[in-house]
Amino acid sequence: MTIDAVGTVSTAAADTTAGASLYSTTAVRTPKQTLDSETFMSLLVAQLRNQDPSSPMDTNQMISQTTQLAMMEKLTALSTTADENFSLQMRTAAAALVGQSVTYTDAAGASVTGLVSAVSYAGTVPQVTVGTVSVALDAISGVAAPTG
Repeated sequence: MTIDAVGTVSTAAADTTAGASLYSTTAVRTPKQTLDSETFMSLLVAQLRNQDPSSPMDTNQMISQTTQLAMMEKLTALSTTADENFSLQMRTAAAALVGQSVTYTDAAGASVTGLVSAVSYAGTVPQVTVGTVSVALDAISGVAAPTG
């Protein structure tokens, strides 16, 4: 019996049956790519379980780690609030453009100027309607009072 690099176990008999393997190597869960409070608490509990009873963890160290966790959670909340604030500012800026004359660069590279008649918030970046064209807010290069 041989064991390959990805953990499948195969035998000579299994190899003769159309390449079937004895065990499935499908991942049970997808590993997290970020650290959060759940991960921190799991690590802290593991550290406490596996500590040497003759030399227990320093309480100052535990308080320091707990403080770091609280700081991380507050920074995460602050980041979320900042993202929401930026999104609200984009929506407000797009709404303020209704009735204004804007300039943008079209797909052909030409500068186009037109009047904004509507705003759509369907995507992540608000879209303004200039004539019959939908233009992303971040593609607008200039704003002017309407002429007329």
